[in-house]
Amino acid sequence: MSTYNQIAWFPLCAGLTGFGLVLSWFVFRRRGLRAGLRGVAWSLLPLAAYLTGAIEMIWKMGVAIGDFASSFVFSPEKWAGIAVTGLAIVIFVVSGMLRSRADKPAKEVKGRDGQAGAPAGKKGQAIAARSSRAPAATDDDDFSEIEQILRNRGIS
Repeated sequence: MSTYNQIAWFPLCAGLTGFGLVLSWFVFRRRGLRAGLRGVAWSLLPLAAYLTGAIEMIWKMGVAIGDFASSFVFSPEKWAGIAVTGLAIVIFVVSGMLRSRADKPAKEVKGRDGQAGAPAGKKGQAIAARSSRAPAATDDDDFSEIEQILRNRGIS
C-alpha cells in the first residue's frame, strides 16, 4: 500500500475547509463582507481539491520532485550536466557578442570625435566637407522647429 492511500484525505480536507469557514466568519465580522467572502473562497479549495482528485496529482508531483532532488544532490553525473549547461550558456553569450561585432560594417571608420565617419578612402574629404557646411536640420530632430522659432525672434 502506498503512502498516499494511508492518509485519510477526506477528513483532512473537510477539517481544513471547516476550520477555514470558521476563520472566515471571524474575518467577516472584523473586516467586512469582501474579506469574509475571500476567506470562504480560500476555505473551499481543500474540499474541491479532494473531490476533483487534485490531491493525488499534487501528491505525485511532490513525490517526483523529492525523488529527483534526492537523486540529484548525490549524483556526480547530474552535476556534470549542470557544468555542461553552464558552459553552453557562456558559449551562447560569447558567440552573441562576437556576432554583434561582426555585423558592424567594415567600411565605416570612427573619427577622432567618436562619430562614425565616411568610408576610409574618403576620410579627408568628408572631414573638409563636414567642417565647411553648417549642420542641416533633419526631420528627425525634435528641436529643429523650436530652434527655428528662436532664430526668427532673434534669440539664439
